[in-house]
Amino acid sequence: MRLRGVRSSRNVEDRRGRGRGKAVGGIGGVGLLIVLAVGYFAGIDVTPLLTQQPAASSQPYAASPQEEQEAEFAARVLATTEEVWTQVFRDEFDATYTPPVMVLFSGVTQSPCGGASGATGPFYCPADQKAYLDLSFFTTLSQQLGASGDFAAAYVIAHEVAHHVQNQVGILGKVDQARRQASQTEANALTVRLELQADCLSGVWAAAVGGLMERGDLQEALNAANMIGDDHLQRQAGRVPRPHTFTHGTSAQRENWFRRGFDQRRIAACDTFGTNSL
Repeated sequence: MRLRGVRSSRNVEDRRGRGRGKAVGGIGGVGLLIVLAVGYFAGIDVTPLLTQQPAASSQPYAASPQEEQEAEFAARVLATTEEVWTQVFRDEFDATYTPPVMVLFSGVTQSPCGGASGATGPFYCPADQKAYLDLSFFTTLSQQLGASGDFAAAYVIAHEVAHHVQNQVGILGKVDQARRQASQTEANALTVRLELQADCLSGVWAAAVGGLMERGDLQEALNAANMIGDDHLQRQAGRVPRPHTFTHGTSAQRENWFRRGFDQRRIAACDTFGTNSL
């Protein structure tokens, strides 16, 4: 993804160095993948399984050069979402888009929606309209989940911003109310539609920044969508996929809805709640 010359967003809150945790010894790659998968599709904060809180330290937090590059990358990707959705809201709704704040943290942090951690991946909280990101998740995405490439990482950010778009247009609130009145299976099904819509909206963003894409970028995003499908994650965790527990959609569904948004380039194409076929 060509981001040279792209501005960095000012809507970034840097909490790195606060609430740091360190990995617990003895958990191997397969075990880590299982814990990540459980946290991802169950919506459970599994941070206590992966981290332990260190003793208070007077040493200032020193980010590595790679982490600083990742922070700059995230800020620039966020800026592209701001430009895209400002234009889309103007064109499709004749409305003003208010961008979210992206919180960068290391280890664990707190939000009005509960704990956020690198263990469970990026996290959008509608209560404060902030997206939470531990930059170490980029490594997890590449090395543990098999979704490598800078555009795969950009897709992750775009997906969380897509939840903010859903919040802006009132979809998140309606779905949350419906979930509260539904059975667990029905609530999961609604969540799947919400997540697939966010994938589609991510595709709309990707099409709009097409001039910044390089060869292979689209495939990186599609691969990322595939690798974090509920069925794939459950198989990787050694479990038989159970559709009634899905909360994000299958790999095929996630990939298909991202491509739909990319091909049709408009929010109206992303009505996952108005179709019987996902």
